[in-house]
Amino acid sequence: MTTLKNLKGTAIQFLDTDPVVYAGAWSSGGSMNTARQALSGNGIQTAALAVGGAPARAITESYNGTAWTEVNDLNTGRDALASKGTYTAALAFGGNLPTSANSASTETWNGSSWTEVNALNAARRNLMGSGATNTACLAISGYTSDPGGTNTVNVESWDGTNWTEITNINSARRGGAGGGTQTSAIIAGGYITANSALAEQWNGSSWTEVGDLNVAREGLSSGISSKDSGIVFGGYSTANVAGTESWDGTSWTEVNDLATARQFLGGAGTSTLALAFGGEAPGGVTTGTEEFSFPSTPVVQEGDMWFNSTSSTLKGYGTAAGIPAGTWASGGNLNTGRGNMNGLGTQTAALGMGGSPNRADVESYNGTSFTEVNNLNTGRMYMAASGTQTAGLTYGGYTSPPTTRYANTESWDGTNWTEVGDLNLARDSMGGGGTQDSALCMGGQSTTLHANVESWNGSSWTEIADLNTARGCGGAADSNSSGIAFGGSTPSATANTEIWNGSSWTEVNNLNTARAEMGHGGGKTNAVLCIGGGNPPGIQTESWNGTSWTEVNDMAKARVNLATAGGANVTALAMGSGSSPEVLTEEFTATAAVVTVTTS
Repeated sequence: MTTLKNLKGTAIQFLDTDPVVYAGAWSSGGSMNTARQALSGNGIQTAALAVGGAPARAITESYNGTAWTEVNDLNTGRDALASKGTYTAALAFGGNLPTSANSASTETWNGSSWTEVNALNAARRNLMGSGATNTACLAISGYTSDPGGTNTVNVESWDGTNWTEITNINSARRGGAGGGTQTSAIIAGGYITANSALAEQWNGSSWTEVGDLNVAREGLSSGISSKDSGIVFGGYSTANVAGTESWDGTSWTEVNDLATARQFLGGAGTSTLALAFGGEAPGGVTTGTEEFSFPSTPVVQEGDMWFNSTSSTLKGYGTAAGIPAGTWASGGNLNTGRGNMNGLGTQTAALGMGGSPNRADVESYNGTSFTEVNNLNTGRMYMAASGTQTAGLTYGGYTSPPTTRYANTESWDGTNWTEVGDLNLARDSMGGGGTQDSALCMGGQSTTLHANVESWNGSSWTEIADLNTARGCGGAADSNSSGIAFGGSTPSATANTEIWNGSSWTEVNNLNTARAEMGHGGGKTNAVLCIGGGNPPGIQTESWNGTSWTEVNDMAKARVNLATAGGANVTALAMGSGSSPEVLTEEFTATAAVVTVTTS
């Protein structure tokens, strides 16, 4: 029998050359003539317009793929507007006026000058738009001029003469990215009650919530051709963002970052040839332009496998293949040393919360340093957590003395914690994962070990099918329909691993080292890390590829009951330790690679 090793893909192609890695790259373009932020853009990478910008400018510049040229100004200077269409047939609408009032003004561009036409029905700024010409556009959401100001769900459609109100989006927001056509569009990110990762797709008649961005943010920009193809970049999370994500109609994939992290920038183009310009960068408002190019097909993504007919070798691509090169490095210290805490978010946008002894402290990490933010309502330790740095959830936990176990659930909006629906079973030392609106709570203990699993739908917990093995466990989840539980106390340390498919738990391959009180990085059933743990505390790290666990590079410091955050098995953050109050953090980074798949 032949055994394939490092096998991640399920479909094997026959190719005469290795495909290009799905990543793309940004390179420098010609600088704008006038630095500005909160501007808008339209067109393609080699024929684009930069329109308006703060403070309430009328400036318009055109880009030919090499240099920017000032052309005729808008009739009404403004920033935080939307602009869609082409280099020679564009539409600019909405925005913020010099008086700080919201604008309903609409102007059409014929390739040489702007003409005022019929206004929007609702004045607003920080809106999104979609449209391929100046005769068929959508004006989407934004910040209205109601007393006190509010985000709106309102959408208007332009037919070349008039704006007509049509079907609203599901979640009111401002400062998101949008694009596509009048009948095929997608919006993503923005500010709802906090920076958001939510995305919605438009099919010409209705809006449907689809897969979230990997990084919640506002003030981002995009190059989007339809509801099924686009790219977003830049923005603001807790700091300026350089991250770029590509949309394939189903999910967002992180590709190569901008060279300069910036927010409220302009953008144009498509998912394969995009343009980013202007915005507020760390050094101030910039004239910088960057051009994104994407490899021609075929491209390779994590999990793909192919047979190279030229070299007669079977090959695969992924972080599991490249993960032995992954390394741990020192991160910024916590302000308060502690263990038995929990964490959520990513390596560069994380929260560490609670911990011993019965702490309510919460700290926010930006990839360099921790900042104290608002405390939990109930100080505790040994709780579980789900979500992102700006949209999180923590639940359960323990205080002592006297011994008290909690069912409390608290929701984080990026600023404050709010108590929401309790767990059905009060407990501590559970596994948890997922998002603020779709989470799993797995196992745990009170006066006994539990196999109980509960599913969170954004407002309440529901008991679902139990684990096969009761435990105080580590775990991770994509959502309440996809999760993994591994290790833990049963009461002795176990290596047992179980997968959740939305209806039942199935035992799969065990960890290499049985352990409890460990951390985990990632939230995917085919890509997760098991970090530290054990008695005595360990330094071991194992990577799960959807089929089996592989030992990878160890941490520098042994830790137990640590807090962790991270994205899949590519990046992770380890914080604190329960063996002693610990301020040191470590960051794990692995790079995907193409490898030859061996047989035996």
